[in-house]
Amino acid sequence: MFRSCVLIAALIALVGSNNPTQKAGKDWYKNSLIYQIYPRSFKDSDGDGIGDLKGITSKLEHIADIGADALWMSPIFKSPQYDFGYDISNFTDINEEYGTLKDFDELVAKAKSLGLKVILDFVPNHSSNESDWFFKSVDRIKPYDEYYIWHDGKILNGTRVPPNNWMSVFGGSAWQWNATRKQYYFHQFAVGQPDLNYRSPAVQEEMKKVLTFWMNRGVEGFRIDAINHMYEDARLLDEPPSNIPGLPEDDYDILNHIYTKNLNETYEVLKTWRQLMDNHNKNSDTKMILTEAYTDFDLTMLYYKSGSTVPFNFMFMGDLKNVSSAADFKRYIDRWMDNIPNGPQYVANWVVGNHDNHRAASRFGEKRADQLSMLAIVLPGVSVVYNGDEIGMVDRNFTYEETKDPAGCNAGRERYPLKSRDPERTPFQWDDSTSAGFSTNKTTWLPVNSNYKVLNLAAQKAEFVSHYRMFKRMAQLKKKPVIEQGSLETALYCADCTGTENVLGVVRRYKINDDKESIVVVLVNFVDIKVATVDVGTWLNIPQQLRVYAPSVHSKLLPGSRINMASVTLPGAASIVLATEDLFE
Repeated sequence: MFRSCVLIAALIALVGSNNPTQKAGKDWYKNSLIYQIYPRSFKDSDGDGIGDLKGITSKLEHIADIGADALWMSPIFKSPQYDFGYDISNFTDINEEYGTLKDFDELVAKAKSLGLKVILDFVPNHSSNESDWFFKSVDRIKPYDEYYIWHDGKILNGTRVPPNNWMSVFGGSAWQWNATRKQYYFHQFAVGQPDLNYRSPAVQEEMKKVLTFWMNRGVEGFRIDAINHMYEDARLLDEPPSNIPGLPEDDYDILNHIYTKNLNETYEVLKTWRQLMDNHNKNSDTKMILTEAYTDFDLTMLYYKSGSTVPFNFMFMGDLKNVSSAADFKRYIDRWMDNIPNGPQYVANWVVGNHDNHRAASRFGEKRADQLSMLAIVLPGVSVVYNGDEIGMVDRNFTYEETKDPAGCNAGRERYPLKSRDPERTPFQWDDSTSAGFSTNKTTWLPVNSNYKVLNLAAQKAEFVSHYRMFKRMAQLKKKPVIEQGSLETALYCADCTGTENVLGVVRRYKINDDKESIVVVLVNFVDIKVATVDVGTWLNIPQQLRVYAPSVHSKLLPGSRINMASVTLPGAASIVLATEDLFE
């Protein structure tokens, strides 16, 4: 089952316990908070050590409690689980480890009763090689014979070899010989994930049926996996070298992927999916499309005009790192805001974390664990968070023998830490009981992080200042008009100036009436150990006094305390959200 490759009472009311009002209607998504669940690691209901649908259903109140509008689940479909659900053998059934279609329907019904929308992963680039589609394609049964990308290969020095130098994301050639069909098939990811052929009209119709099937079951959006990999150049030309030094010959990054990524046809197919979702039930709320494409900024922006509600903005996980400056953050935030297409339907988005990248608290350090969530929620538009972000979960280190992720396994013993996604996929830490309350089983599909005895949801609920308290408070703020409709300013400050601006300020303002204005200010100290003293009143034209709405956990600042804007003290690596009095009502 488990594969391996070798003042408290008075202040509690301030924090609040009411779930923010969920917004319905066509425009529900524009100021939404999306919560990603990795199903295998969220909650195990039957003690087999693997998370499942009934487990998720049992914890939906938590997702509503922290103020989410929708939950997005990573793949739950029938799969041999070689890539833990991203290798799908049946796109319209549930993997038995996770439950049944009845379990799914019960999950959707309970989610709706809590005001939560359900978003599913949609994996259009490939299927599993254990799919009926693939078996029929191997046997050349029409129309399945053209569902995948097949090629005879070429003869080189008397030996049959793949048709070109294209590489798999997981390493090695992207071509695999099939002895039955006597052709190579193309796979951009694992060998068990043959790419679908979108030049076949039958494939395009098949995938529309998949989307319709799940919309008929109450799904209100899809996150589209690896969308920019969907098309390949029909000429099958060799890709040029990237000239990145120090990479092994079988590493994906040795090539510049100009023929296997970001082709224009991808945008055209997305437009058909947008139309399908808009036409499915014209009286229903807008269905979200969230597109995953790790690509250039300009190419990401094109997804807006092609139908994506949320072309994932990965700046917090790629462009910006723990060594990035306040100026870097301002520049990237401003770039996104300045380049969103004109039109009321287009809104920004900010991704804090996901199942493919190290956890925010590990990427930026535990003192800065709250920084990204604060920014993602205060900035305009859609906030996307990963399960565990709300309690500041961190990565768990793995040995090579413990590694299960095929990306890590294929990288080998020396390079697996660079590729494996296991560290960010460990089970959610609910409490300090067996297996962190994730499962009654002491053995879980991935080991629980050993810090669960002190870092868990139950413990943080009992504390006045915690990641959970901060996150929930921020989600309540997100539903206020100042965040939903207010103006935006970003600014830099040089505290105890030595020439480098080391404090980032983000300001949201909303005019209530001629005499009253709501204001929210986020301040982030980018110096890890040095205290920053900031004259916010002069710098940002802020009233004489604001109150601490939400401080980062390690800031030693108390929610609700009043601060003189002429001299705000920020401890090293601290983040703080300040607000006008009206926002505490």
